[in-house]
Amino acid sequence: MAKGRRKPRTKAATKTPLRAAILAWEDDPRSGGEPIRRPVPRLGTAPLALAIRGAAVPARLHRRGTREFRYWAAAEALRRAADFWSALLPQDTSWQPGPTLGVVLDAGVDLNAYYDRRELAFFHDTVARTTVYTGESPDVLCHELGHAVLDALRPELWDAMSVEVAAFHEAFGDISALLAGLQLPSLRRAVLSETGGRTGRSSRLSRLAEQLGWALRQTHPGSAEPDCLRNAVNAFFYRAPETLPPSGPSALLTAEPHSFSRVFTGGWFEALAGMLASRTTSPTEADLVEVSLDAGRLLVDAIPAAPIVADYYSQVAAHLIESDTVLFRGRYRDALKSALVRRGILSLRAASTVTRPGAATRARRTRGPAAAGADQTRRLSLSADEFGLEGRVLIVEAPSEARRFEVTAATEDLGSRTPEQDARRFLEYLFRRGRVDVGTHGPVETRIAHPFARKTHELVLQAQDLTLVRRTFDCGFDPVS
Repeated sequence: MAKGRRKPRTKAATKTPLRAAILAWEDDPRSGGEPIRRPVPRLGTAPLALAIRGAAVPARLHRRGTREFRYWAAAEALRRAADFWSALLPQDTSWQPGPTLGVVLDAGVDLNAYYDRRELAFFHDTVARTTVYTGESPDVLCHELGHAVLDALRPELWDAMSVEVAAFHEAFGDISALLAGLQLPSLRRAVLSETGGRTGRSSRLSRLAEQLGWALRQTHPGSAEPDCLRNAVNAFFYRAPETLPPSGPSALLTAEPHSFSRVFTGGWFEALAGMLASRTTSPTEADLVEVSLDAGRLLVDAIPAAPIVADYYSQVAAHLIESDTVLFRGRYRDALKSALVRRGILSLRAASTVTRPGAATRARRTRGPAAAGADQTRRLSLSADEFGLEGRVLIVEAPSEARRFEVTAATEDLGSRTPEQDARRFLEYLFRRGRVDVGTHGPVETRIAHPFARKTHELVLQAQDLTLVRRTFDCGFDPVS
């Protein structure tokens, strides 16, 4: 070869290397979609770093149905949701457990998943000869991660003894799953095609956790909606939780937090569709992603400002409208007010009050470090006799922060819901459903232990008193045996 002459490049040398990829689900495995190629997620990315417990799995295109496939499908969904929220949260926001949130993808046999301020845990079970892994569904994964995100943004909600506060935590989990799904261009296109651009219709997006819902219906008919676990497109109208039964079939609205969460989720989803319609009559997937980001910004701005009170839904709703005024100059005002009034989350009078000139400015002045950390809840001392814990004092956190908007939900009477009454009602619900781990406290003859119910709260002995603290947010379905 002549001196200075370049060696011809081979075909392999001129080929552009492929970017490393894995296979993942767009949404729930039972939604009808197929796995798609996605970039390898970087779980340890700050500020919301994640770490899957156990041995790592090589990043490549694994066969559907294998443990390796489930590992990367879960990693992709969790990282996608964490990336969405981390771009919107205040810069100093971090997980409650610390810089990194642990994830257990298969913690044992159960149709359940939970967040417990230490980690996210998912399970598996076999029904009708089909094994269902809750950690395979992006809907379930991003719901549980939503609990952790809300706990990082508003930790004071964790121990607040209130049906509406607990239900809002569940609604935020579902909203987290919905918004994480909308970060995928392919899913946005599919939803726009399925709904004809009217995204408020039932679709793959609105139907959450189809696989888990199917599994629950096999053994406990009526425990989940007919085609999913919960559908963000529903017809539930606000009713004061104390007027509702503590539990019931999925067709009914009850005071159980997962059930009652559907009121807020339904109103929010309707508002999201209205926000998109207010931008354009012929939405593209680019329009839909922009609206999803704006919806996330509204939530992140409104939730820290909304006071923790008995009628928490109406306060979050009022502050969403106020946040729209501040962030978007009222661009989405009509869409928000319409949806929240139609669902009864805000009364007609309340909706008009929030947008009265000067109201938003007065409310926003109360924000800041002093307001954010003061009096979100009030410690109450209650008699535990009626719960079979004779002679004991029960210490609970009651929702009692000062209101910034004097607003209520439809059919609501502010004077009838004091922090004490709200805490007492929530306690009754928890003990009736067996959600409290009573341990060895109280006489065995009088206490009610509910040995088969999952425990979300526990009694902790402090001096001579018992303090009720939250242990976990989980999927919420109580097995009979």
